[in-house]
Amino acid sequence: MWSENKLRPPADRSQAVAVIIFMLGLGTLLPWNFFMTASQYFNQRLAAPPNISSNGTSGGSTKDYNYDSWMALLSQLPLLLFTLLNSLMYQRVSERLRVAFSLIFILLLFCLTAALVQVPMQPDTFFSVTMATIWFINMFSAVLQGSLFGVVGLFPPRYSTLFMSGQGLAGMFAALAMLVSILSKADKSSAALGYFITPCVATLGTLLCYLLLPQLEFARFYLNRNHSANVETTQELLSSTDKKVLNNVDKDLEAKRKFISEPEDIQERSSVLNVFKKIWLMAACVTCLFAVTLSVFPVITVRVQTVYKDCAAWDKVFTCVCCFIVFNAFDLVGRGAPSLVQWPSKESKLFPAAVLSRLVFIPLLMMCNVQNPRLPVLFGHDGAFVTIMALFSFSNGYLASLCMAYAPQLVRCKDCETAGSLMTFFLVLGLALGASFSFLLGKLA
Repeated sequence: MWSENKLRPPADRSQAVAVIIFMLGLGTLLPWNFFMTASQYFNQRLAAPPNISSNGTSGGSTKDYNYDSWMALLSQLPLLLFTLLNSLMYQRVSERLRVAFSLIFILLLFCLTAALVQVPMQPDTFFSVTMATIWFINMFSAVLQGSLFGVVGLFPPRYSTLFMSGQGLAGMFAALAMLVSILSKADKSSAALGYFITPCVATLGTLLCYLLLPQLEFARFYLNRNHSANVETTQELLSSTDKKVLNNVDKDLEAKRKFISEPEDIQERSSVLNVFKKIWLMAACVTCLFAVTLSVFPVITVRVQTVYKDCAAWDKVFTCVCCFIVFNAFDLVGRGAPSLVQWPSKESKLFPAAVLSRLVFIPLLMMCNVQNPRLPVLFGHDGAFVTIMALFSFSNGYLASLCMAYAPQLVRCKDCETAGSLMTFFLVLGLALGASFSFLLGKLA
């Protein structure tokens, strides 16, 4: 009876843990997505002419800061480096400390960015502060995502899917915010202030959700599962030994010595290399997935133009609706689909084949209405572009969620956190490779 009760998890009352994990996924990417949607605001401030110099002359022509390229570089680099560091060093710093401090510093950085909206600054100074903010916010985001993926890996696979769905919803929020900013008549400064207040509130909410999680019985069961499994194993071993008392007291004493020493070995976690050997295929798949996605989105997709140029209203929102909103909507649906069906299975050879088949989206999207004389336009109609984007984004969300859910299933319970952290590193590696490859495709398009 004792063993059965320990093995039976409590109910997730009112789906509270599911909601919290969904909100944690939302909180990890919502701030950064809102940061990106304000790119027009940053470019506008950097394009402002510098103040009059001390000798009374004007600053002259404005400087090209190439904000978008630097933003991509200074976001992916710290994300990759600190995700790797989190994967290798996470055992030396407690997960609770890593997550709490990351959220606090992200909150402070966004409060600073929101405050600077109303502060006049020289473009050079503003650019330096902005780039430093981008670097540090991604540094803490890398630690935060890696840690939370490790935590979510301790729960059943459904919760990994919920976490990924939350991240997908963050992108949808950003896309809708972009649409509102295009349609609204508010000035850029006011819109940017609204953007940065929103992620401040969201980050604070994420911190509160994380602090609430261990207080719920269902969450405690899985968060403490390693310890419970060790206690249960010890009890089972000692119980089996007690049965032998009826046969031989000496054998019982000898067995007890042996069994009592075993839990120390059981408690040892596998090395990072050993865990990687078990999940390498899923790691390769998630890297390939996001490398393909980031190589064409958004560098190629934003260049596709509508065939209805005569309709000024549609032309104004075409990129926002057909590129960003369609991508984020179907990516969100794809991330949630594995909670209903999981195909192909983690053992199937069709799974890596499905991941590799997404390479076909690169030429398909480049042959949409990009209007480049060097590229043929085979899918000129808006409907064709939307269809390709829908399949492209759905497959990204669906297969990525399967990768993140399958990986912890390939290792022992005590190694789930390591597997989650490693998968996060390879996810970010795919983003970095895709962003790098996008420079080449951008020149071709």
